[in-house]
Amino acid sequence: MDRIPGLVLTDHTFTVPLDHSRPDGPAIEVFAREAVAPAKVGADLPWLVYLQGGPGGASPRPTSGSGWLERATRDYRVLLLDQRGTGRSTPVTRRTAESMGAEELAAYLKHFRADSIVADAELIRAQLSPGKPWSTLGQSYGGFITLTYLSKAPEGLKACYVTGGLAGIDATADDVYRRTYPRAKAKTLRYYKLFPQDVAKVRRIADHLIATEVKLPNGDRLTVERFQTLGFGLGMGESAESLHWLIDEAWDGDELSDAFLYGVMNRTDHTLAPLFVVLHESIYGQDDRATDWAAARAMPAEFAVSAEPFLFTGEMIFPWMVRDLEGLRPFAEAADLLAAATDWTPLYDADRLAANRVPVAAVIYHDDMYVDANLSLETASRVGNVATWVTNEYEHDGGRASGGAVLDRLIKLANDLPPV
Repeated sequence: MDRIPGLVLTDHTFTVPLDHSRPDGPAIEVFAREAVAPAKVGADLPWLVYLQGGPGGASPRPTSGSGWLERATRDYRVLLLDQRGTGRSTPVTRRTAESMGAEELAAYLKHFRADSIVADAELIRAQLSPGKPWSTLGQSYGGFITLTYLSKAPEGLKACYVTGGLAGIDATADDVYRRTYPRAKAKTLRYYKLFPQDVAKVRRIADHLIATEVKLPNGDRLTVERFQTLGFGLGMGESAESLHWLIDEAWDGDELSDAFLYGVMNRTDHTLAPLFVVLHESIYGQDDRATDWAAARAMPAEFAVSAEPFLFTGEMIFPWMVRDLEGLRPFAEAADLLAAATDWTPLYDADRLAANRVPVAAVIYHDDMYVDANLSLETASRVGNVATWVTNEYEHDGGRASGGAVLDRLIKLANDLPPV
């Protein structure tokens, strides 16, 4: 048990099957950290499970009981779940990939999608909250997992709160990228409107990278395509300002500065969270259609690196990533196999979702760059007992950036819905 300002933390480790259809087969560990307000350590509180965005991101490592955690721990005992393959939950790393052949690795990684995460959660609930349903807070991809939870095991849920994460129930990877490229363009143009001097500065950097071989501090080549992915953060609060200051310090004479190169490396390297790249498009696989590197196929001509103005991409994953990034190269062949896979299992049950009785409160960010608002509204119309709040007050990270304001409103919305 650890104590930090405003929270008491307790670590939990659980053994779960790698493949839940084979409970006697190979096992992995899943880690979760319990967080509770100091004054309520011994109280009989309901549980709230935090489902992190991603895929492939570990749960937050709190430094204090402030922000959304302060609001959550007023009413709940919070479980910060490291989804399988992340953080301390038998992490998938470069060493994992190097220990397996491509086909074995691809088969292994198919067990790290939302349906397996939900099955893990149900085994954990049986130990921490036996006989009692719990609530969930899903951020971004955590909202996708929430819809899978409602499809697979609604009996385990008392209420669900979703921040920027209502997935399209039937949406393919192709559908998603057709909708999100225009949003990435809009965020780039907004950035240029805020900092018009950066149009020429960005073009100068892009032209330099096209004409010159530039190495990052870790030895990877900084291609113009990798530079283009700096737009990933433009859908978060204050991200345009952050990109501006990186561009502002890009040059040291006629060469790109160390500050810039280290900054780009840190923002675009996925070595510490390889599942984000390797499984990203697989989260949309639900039928016999291959995802087939959908983001690369869907890229509009106006995103060509020679086009004017230079447009940054958003949350798009490209096949060059598993070849150009040293930390991802061991995953390259398996990633290609996953992109070609046509045996995806369904993640959502449309009929069960339509009949849902679990209260679901969801904030939909009107200008969300990552999760299309229209798809989210369509999903909300197809799921029973859902209350939505559509706002342009926050970007995609509003659940965190607002302190506890977004969660507080979602709790109130859910409380006004018929209980399960």
